[in-house]
Parts: sequence; structure tokens; C-alpha cells
Amino acid sequence: MPMISAPILSSLLVFAQAAAAAPPPEDARLPACIEQARTDPAAAIATASAWSSEATGQAASLPQQCLGFAYTSLLRWDAAQQAFTAARDARLQEDRPVRARLGAMAGSAALAGEDFAGALELLGVAQADAEGAGLNELAGEIAADRARALVSEGREAEAGEVLAGAQILSPQTAEIWLLSATLERRGGDLNRARGFITTAASLAPQDPEIGLEAGLIAALAGQDAAARTAWQSVLSLAPDTPHAATARTYLARLDGQTEQTP
Repeated sequence: MPMISAPILSSLLVFAQAAAAAPPPEDARLPACIEQARTDPAAAIATASAWSSEATGQAASLPQQCLGFAYTSLLRWDAAQQAFTAARDARLQEDRPVRARLGAMAGSAALAGEDFAGALELLGVAQADAEGAGLNELAGEIAADRARALVSEGREAEAGEVLAGAQILSPQTAEIWLLSATLERRGGDLNRARGFITTAASLAPQDPEIGLEAGLIAALAGQDAAARTAWQSVLSLAPDTPHAATARTYLARLDGQTEQTP
């Protein structure tokens, strides 16, 4: 599967921004606190801790969200997981859209901290909340993280089933098709992998991660010209990046400069 860290951080940022977008009218501190968490997480922890001491009821969710994001900025995954879970639990059971996002943030933090069992539990609840709220795109994104956790536990068959469901929930999310392609390629089904990566590329043609994966699939299928084209596209799309460095390594192998294969 692709690296966990970048997608996890991106997901947490998206979820945090969504959660901050509509705070209660009587309290506009959350967006400011999340911004502080990005630029000065230690100060944000102090701000949110003081705020938390006076917040009660559902309002207690807000400073916990800020704490979670501040801990995320510091890569303190256990603390972030606990804060996001506390933020979720402060919301009413019927507030499923917010609970889904906060649960997804907690699950993503658990996944980044390699607490895969904890991630699966949190993400499973979050996905159910998202589906119950009719947020199918969010549910599909959460399912993608569930698949990552399952693969990390060596449960590839279950991961494939989860991704198949995610494709239905959120068919326009390129990352889901990329993860599906990677899983099938690792399992040796290059035909299915090729179909999935083609869909991913049609949805996000500028994504260098998709170009790398497309090249791997083509190379394993003996389609050297297609593999070269895919990896050269990564050099054009994302020069001077780690993706480009990886593409150059693959191209060197393809050109016979090393006996290794992709």
C-alpha cells in the first residue's frame, strides 16, 4: 500500500477543517485554535487545555478537537487519538455527521500510531456514523483507512472487501481505486490491478502516486514501454520530489542499470 503518513495527515487536516467550519454560533474559538495548532502546537495545547477546563456538555468537544490537531502536528498519535475520541464522545449520539468526522480523525491518528486494532474499531464506528448520516463520500474515505489498517495486520482479503464497498460508496475518490490497484498488484492479479489504476488515473491524472503504481503494474505485465511512459510522466508532474526520485530508480532498473526489478 502507499505510505501511510501523508494520506493520514491530509485526512486529519480535511476532517479538522470540516469540524471547525460550523462551530456553535456562541463560540468561534475553534477555527482560531486549529490555526494555532498548525503554527504553534505547544501554544495551542495550552489554549485548548485552559478552554477545556471551563467547557461542559457538547461544548467540551471543541477544545478536544483543537487538542487532537495540536497533538497531530507534534506526531503524538496516542494523545491525538484520545483527544479526538473525547471530542466525539462529547457529541450527542444523533449528531452522526460530526461524530463520523471526529471518529475518523481518532481512527486516522490510531492508524498513524500503528495501533491497528484501535484504528479498526474507531474507523468501523465512524464509517457506520457516516453512512447513517448519508455521507457516502466520507464513508468511502474512512473505508480506505480501514483497508490500510487491515493490510497492516496481514488481512488482505478483508481489505479487498472493504475497498470494494468503498468503490460503491465513493466512486469518484481516486485514492480508493489506487489502493485497490496496489492491493491487487501485490496479490498478483495484474488484470484487476490494471483496471483499477486506469480508473484512478482518469479521476486524478496529475497524481504522481498513481503514475508510479501504473508503471509498476505495466512493468510486471511485461509492458516496458507503458511502464516507461508512466514513470516519465511522474518526472514531468512532480520534478524534484520523492516521487520523481522513485520514478528515476524504476526507470534505471528498467533500462538495465541494475539487476533488480521493480
